[in-house]
Amino acid sequence: MRTYKIVITGGPCAGKTTAMSWIQNHFSRMGYTVLFVPETATELISGGVAPWTCGTNLDYQKCQVKLQLVKEQLFEQAAATMGKDKILIVCDRGFMDNKAYMTDEEFDEALASVGGTLSEMRDQYDAVFHLVTAAKGAEEFYTLENNAARYETVEEARALDDKLIACWTGHPHFRIIDNSTDFEDKLKRLINEMISFLGEPEPISMQRKYLIEYPDVEWLEKNPYARKVDIWQTYIKAPLGEEYRIRKSGENGHYTYYENAKKRIDGLKRLQQERRLTEDQYVDLLRSADPELKTIEKTRYYLSYDRQYFQIDLYDFWEDQAIAEIVVSDENAPVRFPDEIKVIKEVTDDLSYKNIALASRK
Repeated sequence: MRTYKIVITGGPCAGKTTAMSWIQNHFSRMGYTVLFVPETATELISGGVAPWTCGTNLDYQKCQVKLQLVKEQLFEQAAATMGKDKILIVCDRGFMDNKAYMTDEEFDEALASVGGTLSEMRDQYDAVFHLVTAAKGAEEFYTLENNAARYETVEEARALDDKLIACWTGHPHFRIIDNSTDFEDKLKRLINEMISFLGEPEPISMQRKYLIEYPDVEWLEKNPYARKVDIWQTYIKAPLGEEYRIRKSGENGHYTYYENAKKRIDGLKRLQQERRLTEDQYVDLLRSADPELKTIEKTRYYLSYDRQYFQIDLYDFWEDQAIAEIVVSDENAPVRFPDEIKVIKEVTDDLSYKNIALASRK
């Protein structure tokens, strides 16, 4: 049995309610048992428990994060008893959404109240899909009428959308679905991104890679849409033409572990399958590390910019250059870099810049 837990998030009036219906219909037909964890804030506020009815905003947020975690744990517990081959748990917003409604100090207290860390709460989900508010690019469709808990003006909706993107930046599988098409095609793009992540019918991803000048680390550290993680990537012996690697990533001493199997098709396209590991499984697999390849140690900055999600990798053996990568849904789509990132050249097809090649450096 394989259970995936994903988050559908986004700014106000982004289309989440309709998206849930699409997800139910599409993935049920693909053989998934689809479970939905309802949005906790809407439940509480509709029931009379709100930031303005509780003693303080923090009092309310502590209630919300606790209820949210309990609900998700119960859904996971129930899923484990169902005996189904493929289960998709869809969370209508996830833990990090709460951060957008708190100060940093309040969020730290809310984390402490549930005994968690930021990276643990963020990375407990397998993937996160952000639907951009209609207030950005589809203003004529922005409305407050279909959600009793919604109160934001267009300007407030845009600001909240930005905050939510910043809160989730740092998750290894975060995708932003904007309003560059009509609403139906927006939802189709969401479904396609989910299919790609789940590996249905084949786990094909398209990734572009760029050699860039060594970035301004101070700018990245101060950027609210950037998040730093440390990564250790180790290669396991694999058949010719395939890659099998395990990864330890996290921050401040808190880590998550993954295994990744990859096979290149052509150009940007790769067959890819990834799953989460326990720490014990990770340590056990380390014993099968390829002795011909070094473990890659790198500092990664996840960067959200202009509805795109970059990975910027800094290596200890380079002082003047780094690698920027981005997953794209269309290999012909333009990639837009912030002015602070200076591109030297695209190296998507240059095998010498693949991590496995860098791992063979003497």
